[in-house]
Amino acid sequence: MSEKNSTPEDIEKNKVVAAIAYAIFFVPLLVDKDSEFGKFHANQGLLLLIVSLVGNAVLTISIVGILLVPVLNIILLVLFIMGVVNAINGQAKELPVIGKYSLLK
Repeated sequence: MSEKNSTPEDIEKNKVVAAIAYAIFFVPLLVDKDSEFGKFHANQGLLLLIVSLVGNAVLTISIVGILLVPVLNIILLVLFIMGVVNAINGQAKELPVIGKYSLLK
């Protein structure tokens, strides 16, 4: 899944839906399941969700971890904003660190 597989029409048509994927990852899969651009951002949104859930769960186990939860959440917020901006700008850029993984085919 990359921008190379997406047509300019696909990108233009699905920019907003791709941006929504960072809040609700499966929306692009429901709206236009054949959109490579939508699938790319749905995958990035799913990765962000998983890192958020696992990271917060793991960090809340200890007192030291609880102190790190705000740091993790700020990092996740920055990644969220980066993803939304990329989607709105019609770019299929991977999120730093986590974006290289592909869970959706």
